[in-house]
Amino acid sequence: MVVGGRPRVDLLPPEVLAARRAQRTVRRVWAGVVLVAAVVGIGIGAASMVAAGAHDDLTGAQSQTLSLLQQQAQYKDVRAAESGTALREAAQAVGGSTEISWKSYLGSVQESLPSGTRITGVTVDSASPFESYVQSDAPLQGRRIATLTIAAESPTLPSVPQWLDSLKGLTGFVDATANSVTLDESTGAYTVNMTIHVDDEAFDRKYDQDKGQ
Repeated sequence: MVVGGRPRVDLLPPEVLAARRAQRTVRRVWAGVVLVAAVVGIGIGAASMVAAGAHDDLTGAQSQTLSLLQQQAQYKDVRAAESGTALREAAQAVGGSTEISWKSYLGSVQESLPSGTRITGVTVDSASPFESYVQSDAPLQGRRIATLTIAAESPTLPSVPQWLDSLKGLTGFVDATANSVTLDESTGAYTVNMTIHVDDEAFDRKYDQDKGQ
């Protein structure tokens, strides 16, 4: 009850009042539906934007990956060649680690002998990359990596000590021994058979990977 207010009387039938209330209720319901639809639309739009951004990022990453793969493919042959070269160099370094240039070495032996003397036979026993060279049991013999057995012919009776002494200038020389001196009566020439031991200083090291560094 309102005290002092203007008296009001609603003369409309109850059915009309009920219809008006129903209309107001329907309007509120539709307003709620529109609001919910707007919120859902905003949510869908935001989700679409996020999805589009993620798709763009994925596309960009895939493009970068494809570009890197294409660049790697361009240098594939170069990498293969470099790898093959490195393997060959490593194999040469291992295989050539016990190599001696015998032509050059025997030339040095020939030069150390007296004038008129020539080498007529050579036997070489040397180390391999996969097996250690067998060493002598004699305590006074030095460590060696190769043994040369040489036959040398001289027109005159050789001075064996002088021959052996001249061999000391050879690279990697360890020791030398005269095994025998024989005379060929039909030619008058003397043949000296000697054994020479050399150490790892005689290696030519032409495949040494550290050379030149």
